[in-house]
Amino acid sequence: MTLRRLAFRLSPGTDLRAGIDIACRKRAIGSASIVTCVGSLRAARLRFAGADAITLVDGPLEIVSLVGTVAPGGSHLHVSVADAAGRVTGGHLAYGSIVFTTAEVVVLDDARVAFARAHDVRTGYRELEIRRHAPIRRRRISR
Repeated sequence: MTLRRLAFRLSPGTDLRAGIDIACRKRAIGSASIVTCVGSLRAARLRFAGADAITLVDGPLEIVSLVGTVAPGGSHLHVSVADAAGRVTGGHLAYGSIVFTTAEVVVLDDARVAFARAHDVRTGYRELEIRRHAPIRRRRISR
């Protein structure tokens, strides 16, 4: 099977982005996408579209969505969070967004591809490169 699902929980005080990277690295997850994440943050550190600086969004905050790719060369994650009044803010998830009560994360690893990051001259950022792995050929053994 080429698809592998991994579900894990990050505890209070864990950095959300670093925790996802570490959990995937420990389980040899190479090229994964976020399937779902629910939980809460003490505060979120986000980079908004077109901005260079990181913005701190005070919490506590509910994680209402988390999407992105996880790869050994760097993850690219976007998060949406809601405050106590239900106002939603989202952006690029930066390191330092600390789990408040929990973060329940599910990722899907696809062994048929390898994700890498490389500088793109058009955007100026390290962008996703998708490399295809050759399918594993299984030989039938005669008895």
